[in-house]
Amino acid sequence: MPRVLAAGAVAVSGVVHLYLWRLGYFEGMWLRPLFLAQGVGGVVLAVLLVAWRSALPLVGAVAYGAATLGGFVVATTPGGLAGVQARWEGGPEWVSALTELLAVAAGVWALTAERRPRT
Repeated sequence: MPRVLAAGAVAVSGVVHLYLWRLGYFEGMWLRPLFLAQGVGGVVLAVLLVAWRSALPLVGAVAYGAATLGGFVVATTPGGLAGVQARWEGGPEWVSALTELLAVAAGVWALTAERRPRT
């Protein structure tokens, strides 16, 4: 259950990044190609989470969610992220932030649950 939840969260975050990339967010800036990479990476990671019963995709889900949400939070500070300024506005931003937080929580939950011996 938590592995599937992590997969769903990572997939939604990835699709949101692909949607924003398609809309042209950050056109002409260094960050734009990373939205494409984040989107494709999220979808691939979601498939790995359900297809490969290893702990590695779970660690990937935690890292994906933490790094993506962390980058967005830094971009919303007054200094921004290397010249990129973002705001806590709009549906895609909130959906992405919430699913990234969920990816971290569900990934940690699944790692913990799958390490416990079954009785």
